[in-house]
Amino acid sequence: MHANMRVRDIDASLRFYEALGFERRGRLQFDTAYNVYLGLPGDGDTLELTVNDDRDEPYDLGDGYGHAALSVEDLDGLLARLQAQGIEPEQPPYAPGGREEFRICFVQDPDGYRIELIDGEFVTPQDPGSTG
Repeated sequence: MHANMRVRDIDASLRFYEALGFERRGRLQFDTAYNVYLGLPGDGDTLELTVNDDRDEPYDLGDGYGHAALSVEDLDGLLARLQAQGIEPEQPPYAPGGREEFRICFVQDPDGYRIELIDGEFVTPQDPGSTG
């Protein structure tokens, strides 16, 4: 499975996603657009960035998109590297819902897509007694 996002400035988007650890995997040209495929080391192609020719205005992200999530080994170290590139989190890392087993924070890519950064291994949280 992979996610697709439409972007306006591929260079800015590649700088952002490469700063998060993604690697370029390939490119596919169409008549009026092209896709750039990315993946994390040791994983498949999980991110497809589509660039439509002659697109100048921002995309309407709508109210259906929430965020993409990415587990990282060292959240504080990654945030320091992102800050050096001018990328700031929406707010400092925090433990959602008081769950101290992991911390998260959100950053936005150049097109406004929210990316959740999860510190360490992510185990899907469950309410007590929940079966899914």
